[in-house]
Amino acid sequence: MREFFGFGGYLREPEGFMSWQHLTFVSSLVVIMVALAVLLGIRNKGADFEKKNRVLKIAAVAIDGFELFKIVLLCFRSQNPLSWLYDLPLFLCSIQLIALPVAAFSKGRLKEAALDFVSIFGMLGALLGTYGAGQNYNAYPVLGFDNVVSGITHTIAGFAALYILIVGLASLKKRNIGITFGILGFFCVAAYVANLLLDYNYMFLMNHDGTPYVIFYNMVKGNRVLYPLIVVGLFLLWITVFYAVQRFICKKRDAGKPTEQTDEKNTEMLVSR
Repeated sequence: MREFFGFGGYLREPEGFMSWQHLTFVSSLVVIMVALAVLLGIRNKGADFEKKNRVLKIAAVAIDGFELFKIVLLCFRSQNPLSWLYDLPLFLCSIQLIALPVAAFSKGRLKEAALDFVSIFGMLGALLGTYGAGQNYNAYPVLGFDNVVSGITHTIAGFAALYILIVGLASLKKRNIGITFGILGFFCVAAYVANLLLDYNYMFLMNHDGTPYVIFYNMVKGNRVLYPLIVVGLFLLWITVFYAVQRFICKKRDAGKPTEQTDEKNTEMLVSR
């Protein structure tokens, strides 16, 4: 148990990024994530709003519960009560620690925007935080506390995103694009300021840290201005593409059907409850 939780440091050598151990572990989590999202999504697709939302509430409590437990244990393990400063929700994936509870427990347009945000970034964060997490799997053993909890929280976010899309809780309306940009922009600025104050690498804005961002880092030779701008630009591009693809699919699906306004009204009624 001491070895699993990393007390005194891990004795095992990390198996490494993209090792068969890493790929097997994260693939297992992703299979469970997709299976649960599809199973619960299909079961609740025709259910009332409260039943659909109950799954998100459980997911929100679970993701924050695991993360709080991790922060407390890491503070205890490092014997530094301020080590939580390096576990703030200022990574792209970590924003779900706030966005998912807001999506589950709030009401009105705030809930609508949060549901959109989770659906847009949940799956992307899940894949980047599992298959693309070179900074973790090069530093810790695969079956260690750090990687296990990280894998669980990232795939909970991915599960929530898939579930929201399957049961039809995401509205992805044009009027919410600005809110989505605003949420992301706020966290990017907060991450950059925290990086300067703590000499850290939130949102990977200062360094690629072994992640796929190495492509862009090397492209601009680590330029301290261009590199973070490219990273933020990729986030914004993802939002734009996600909205554009979704609108295209909806238009194709609803072509010739006079139900678009009715569906939109129904979505607004569900979200406003």
